[in-house]
Amino acid sequence: MRTYLLLHLDSEGAAYSELTETLVDIGFRPFTEGGYDFVYDWGREASVQESLEFADRVQTAMQGQRSYFRVETVPE
Repeated sequence: MRTYLLLHLDSEGAAYSELTETLVDIGFRPFTEGGYDFVYDWGREASVQESLEFADRVQTAMQGQRSYFRVETVPE
């Protein structure tokens, strides 16, 4: 499975490079295909509960950085 993330910046928020560092620290890598900015490769099938917990982890990591994001987890 893979989780894709589309990032929306706020001009008053954190710099893209800072947000990238935060996302890489939790396992994402930059991604330039298909309209997404980052991808997290699970390397296996993940449960719905695991994907929800991961989205919560992303939200926690991004708190206070004044950015918006959309996540989508799909099978490979």
